Amino acid sequence: MIGLKLENIEKTVGGKMHLTGINLNFAPDSLNILLGRTLAGKTSLLRLMAGLDKPSKGRIFINGKDVTGVSVRKRSVAMVYQQFINYPSMTVYKNIASALILKGMKKAERDHRVRETAKMLNIEKLLDRLPSELSGGQQQRVAIARALVKEAHLLLLDEPLANLDYKLREGLRAELRDIFERRESIVVYTTTEPTEALMLGGNIVVIDEGRVIQSGLTPEVYHNPATMKVAEVFSDPPINYMDASVNGKYLYIGKDIQVSLDGHLKGLSSGDYQVGIRSNHLFLKRKGANDVELKVRVELSEINGSQTITHVHHKDTSLVVLDEGIYPQKIGREIPVFVNPQVLFIFDSAGNLVASPGKDRLRWDVLKLAPDKKTAHM
Repeated sequence: MIGLKLENIEKTVGGKMHLTGINLNFAPDSLNILLGRTLAGKTSLLRLMAGLDKPSKGRIFINGKDVTGVSVRKRSVAMVYQQFINYPSMTVYKNIASALILKGMKKAERDHRVRETAKMLNIEKLLDRLPSELSGGQQQRVAIARALVKEAHLLLLDEPLANLDYKLREGLRAELRDIFERRESIVVYTTTEPTEALMLGGNIVVIDEGRVIQSGLTPEVYHNPATMKVAEVFSDPPINYMDASVNGKYLYIGKDIQVSLDGHLKGLSSGDYQVGIRSNHLFLKRKGANDVELKVRVELSEINGSQTITHVHHKDTSLVVLDEGIYPQKIGREIPVFVNPQVLFIFDSAGNLVASPGKDRLRWDVLKLAPDKKTAHM
């Protein structure tokens, strides 16, 4: 069983810090998601794991052995990039088989492995075609097959679905999740998309400006973001924040909204706070008797498939509402929006989480996650 450990990793390029203070352990046969915005340091970290780059400081261990200075050619690693990197003059079959040919694998075994991998990715009927004859989604399937066929101990995927359209991403993402479950390797998958991280499940490492700001089981980190920054990175659209304070038996949001200290809010001491409200927990119509109403002004209304994204203004605070259904709104119109106090995240003045609604209170139907062993405990 092969494990991967990164110890006190730093990476400096041209005097600029790309990564700092990275300490991570990836268990054998695990699925790990690196979630962060563009330029957060995800690709830099993958390149260090692969052996394409060396850390400026720190050490990397594979199965307890220090491999910090070992080149990629001497590691059991496979990598998939955003771009469709395939050999243009080779057929799909030869593209997938190329790494096995270099290994000197016998023809019969090589043929079996190529065809099994192609079948896994639903490209077995494309083996005689050239990459130029394929769609973007098919080309990326070939690139993924080239990585999978190697059966490497470490499989690294750097935003592999970023260049595909929504429908292709959605379908291939579900297939990859099933494939990863059957792999006997460490899988590290980077993404900028919180929804993609949630759908894949596994473990998550949230990265911001070259630092790990939280790690753990993906649903647990989602339900309990340790800081406001983690909640920002792990929410799409971005989480809404409002000034709040506790005085006596009530939480006051934006000075004019009064909420009783019940449920997970019970026990909050007097003082100033920040309330976090995910956009899919704000609604354009009342959902329950305990909902709190906010009077807002519409700034922008967007229809996105079967959802409505409404940008609104409440006093001096901008908010984003993501609601299921089609609700066209006139810009400048005064409307109410609603939220259940039991889905509020509470952060202290330093930005640290002090009260979380917990998994039973959070709304998951927007994500449409199918229950399985990776998401059932969300």
